[in-house]
Amino acid sequence: VSTQSTWGADSGSSDQPQPTMGDPRADPTSPAAGGGIKSSLLELDQGGRVMAEYIWIGGSGEDLRCKTKTLDAPVTSAAELPDWNFDGSSTGQAPGNDSEVILKPRTIFPDPFRGGDNIFVLCDCYKPNGEPVASNTRFVAAKVFNDPKVVAAKTLWGLEQEYTLFAADGRQVLGWPRGGYPAKQGPYYCGVGADRAFGRAVVEAHYRACLYAGIRISGVNAEVMAGQWEFQVGPSEGISAADHLWIARYILLRVCEEFGVICSFDPKPIPGEWNGAGMHHNYSTHEMRSDGGYEKILAAIKKLEKKHMEHIKVYGEGNERRLTGRCETAPIDRFSWGVANRGASIRVPRSTEAEGKGYLEDRRPASNCDPYLVSMMIAKTTLLDD
Repeated sequence: VSTQSTWGADSGSSDQPQPTMGDPRADPTSPAAGGGIKSSLLELDQGGRVMAEYIWIGGSGEDLRCKTKTLDAPVTSAAELPDWNFDGSSTGQAPGNDSEVILKPRTIFPDPFRGGDNIFVLCDCYKPNGEPVASNTRFVAAKVFNDPKVVAAKTLWGLEQEYTLFAADGRQVLGWPRGGYPAKQGPYYCGVGADRAFGRAVVEAHYRACLYAGIRISGVNAEVMAGQWEFQVGPSEGISAADHLWIARYILLRVCEEFGVICSFDPKPIPGEWNGAGMHHNYSTHEMRSDGGYEKILAAIKKLEKKHMEHIKVYGEGNERRLTGRCETAPIDRFSWGVANRGASIRVPRSTEAEGKGYLEDRRPASNCDPYLVSMMIAKTTLLDD
């Protein structure tokens, strides 16, 4: 959800503009409005049958879609599940005169909202003739991650997803005074207290739900701007890191439904001297993690420098508003790297330099980026391109 254009509207006006998307306050059935499913109904026996929530990426490349199928019995892998279909003309993935898009299950997760044997099913999308739809970036990434050179490299990924929480009106960042600004940045990063940490209940619920679902979530923290948070996924090998990140995003959006707040992945939700939101990609190969790996890291950085603008093209929409050279970013048109430098394109941790092995952090990707495309590009550039 992009909220940049609506923030700062006069929320006291009787003729205020509508939020960018639907308003959670207008739904009396939502938990935030005192509705929601009664716990007694959630505890009803399902008669041995299972609810499978098929989840896929929509036509924008940023939105998530889902619908539920009933299974006659529990399953243990995506291979046991049938393909399904949906109306692609309503998601921007097919024309109206040939609207059927096929969902192919790729991996499953326990469903933290329904519990029991119920599951999430992460899918990718295909035309009836078997070709991937244009927005199926997982298909593209899988070709790179299945390359023998990439498999042999044993790539590990740690993804840092930043996001911003807005009130139900879609304008006001949680914790910000109505129509104004909070105290300047400084107290909020990893902050504690009702005047510094805004939305912690959402963060805690999301963390627990991810752990239940088997997501490789490795931590959370409050970020530099008030109302901004981060969770980390990994370390995970190959394409699974992006799989887990997308499901973690889905869980976050569902948790926000429960609280009646809006989650924004906009890379610069508030203009000016406020930190934007990114998705830093921490990356290593087996050789980088082994003795003498520092030279392999430096070689990879040189390759990344040569393809800088190619990477920027797939590192997220609106990233030019974030990568300005200010607020802990490097300018979008200039590549740089440094040890412990959070104002560089690529940061090398102090521990990596000291030990002579480890990993690098690509700080360029925006919070709304597609981790399939970003991780694929990093692996391709460093392992497959000459």
